[in-house]
Amino acid sequence: MKLKHLLLSILFTFALFSSTAVASGHAGATAAPMTQEELIAQEKATYEPKSVTGLITSFFHTTGLDAILNPVEGLKNAQGVEISTFAQSWGRVIMFLIIFVLFYLAIGKGFEPLLLLPIAFGGLLANIPIADMAAPGHMLGIIYNMGIANEFFPLLIFMGVGAMTDFGPLLSNPKTALLGGAAQFGIFGSLVGAAALSQYTDMVDFTLRQSSAISIIGGADGPTSIFIASALAPEMLGAIAVAAYSYMALVPVIQPPIMRALTTKEERQIVMKTSRKVHRLEKLIFPIVVIMMIALILPDAAPLMGSFAFGNFAKESGVVDRLSNEMQNSLINIVTIFLGFGVGMTLQADKFLVAETLGIMVIGLLAFAAGTAAGVIMAKVMNKFSKEPINPLIGAAGVSAVPMAARVVSKVGSEEKPGNILLMHAMGPNVAGVIGSAVAAGVLLSIFK
Repeated sequence: MKLKHLLLSILFTFALFSSTAVASGHAGATAAPMTQEELIAQEKATYEPKSVTGLITSFFHTTGLDAILNPVEGLKNAQGVEISTFAQSWGRVIMFLIIFVLFYLAIGKGFEPLLLLPIAFGGLLANIPIADMAAPGHMLGIIYNMGIANEFFPLLIFMGVGAMTDFGPLLSNPKTALLGGAAQFGIFGSLVGAAALSQYTDMVDFTLRQSSAISIIGGADGPTSIFIASALAPEMLGAIAVAAYSYMALVPVIQPPIMRALTTKEERQIVMKTSRKVHRLEKLIFPIVVIMMIALILPDAAPLMGSFAFGNFAKESGVVDRLSNEMQNSLINIVTIFLGFGVGMTLQADKFLVAETLGIMVIGLLAFAAGTAAGVIMAKVMNKFSKEPINPLIGAAGVSAVPMAARVVSKVGSEEKPGNILLMHAMGPNVAGVIGSAVAAGVLLSIFK
C-alpha cells in the first residue's frame, strides 16, 4: 500500500515539473499579464483630457444626426458598394418620409397591413445611419440571407396560402380558369413593353432578366414577385416588392374604374346561376393532378406550385388538421414578419432612390391594369358564347390578389344590382390566377436557364 502511494507521488511530481517546464518554454512567446498598476499607467498614457464641450462634440460625432448632416465621401455599404453623399443625407430623409407614408397606408387606410407594415419597419431600420443593420452579420442581413436570398420565405407563404385556398368554386365551374389565364396577359404584355422601352428608347434601361422580374407585378402576386425578383433581379427586389404589394393593396381603387369602363350596366347586372356542389374527392385529387402536370410540362414552377399544392392537399385530406391550422396561422404569420423585414432591408436609399424605381412603379401599374382589363374582356367574350350567363365583372378577379380581387368584384356587382352576390363565382378565376402567376413565373425561370 505504501509502495502504491509512493508511485502516485512520483507521478504527480513528474507531471508538476513537466507543466512548469512547458510554461517556462512558452514564456518568451507570450507576454505576461499586465498588473492593475500597469493597466492604469497605460490608460493614462493614451488618454487625452477633454472638456465638457469636447465630450459633447465627441458624442455628437457618433449620432445618426451627424451622419446625415455630414456625409462622408467614399463610404461603402454592407455589400462593399460606395454610397453617394446624397444617399447618406437627403436620401435617408426622403426614405424616412416614404416609409411614414407606407405606415399611413397600412394603418390609416388598411392597405395590406400584414405585409406593408413589417416591410416599412424593416426599411426604417435599414436606413438608420451607423448601425448598419443590413450588413450580413446583423439583424436584417441575417433575415435576408436566411429566407429572401434563397427564395425560401415566399415558398412558405405559398404553403400557407394553399392551406387557406378552396378550389371548390374553380372545380364547380372549370371554364372560369380561362379568366385566370387571360389575366396573365398583364405579365407577358408588360415584359414585352419593358423590353421594348429599354431597347428602343432612353426612358429606362432594363435587362431582359430585370424586365421579367418586373412583369410579375402584373399578376398582383406579392410572394411570386419576391420569388422571381430574388432569382432574376435581386438588386430590384425592394422596389418590385413594394410595387407588387402596393398594387395589391390598391385593388379596390384601381380595378373598379377599369371594370366599369369595359362593361355596360346590363352586363354588370347579370345574375349567375348557383354552381354545383363539389365532391370532397375532387378537391383532394385536384392538387395532385396540378403537381403531376407541372412535373411533366413545367418543372421550373415546381417550388411555388409544390408548396401551394401541399398546403391545399393537407387541408383537404382532413387527417392533419393540426398541420393545416399551423400553416394557415402560426407559420404564415411568423414568415410574414421575416419576409417583411427581409424585403424592407432592400429599401435603402442608395438602392431605392434610383431612376429605375419610377420605371418599375409605372410598368407595374400598367401591367396590373392590363391584366385586369384582359380578364374582363375574356369574360365578355365567354358570355357571348356561353349557354349560361357570365357576368364580365368576375374576369377582373383573374389576377392573383386573393381574396381581395374577388371581394371587389362582389362589391361592384352588388352596387349595380343589390342582392347580386358574385363572390363565389369570382373565387374561381381568382384561384386560377394564383396558379396562372406561378406557371408564368416557371416559364420565365425556364427561359433563363
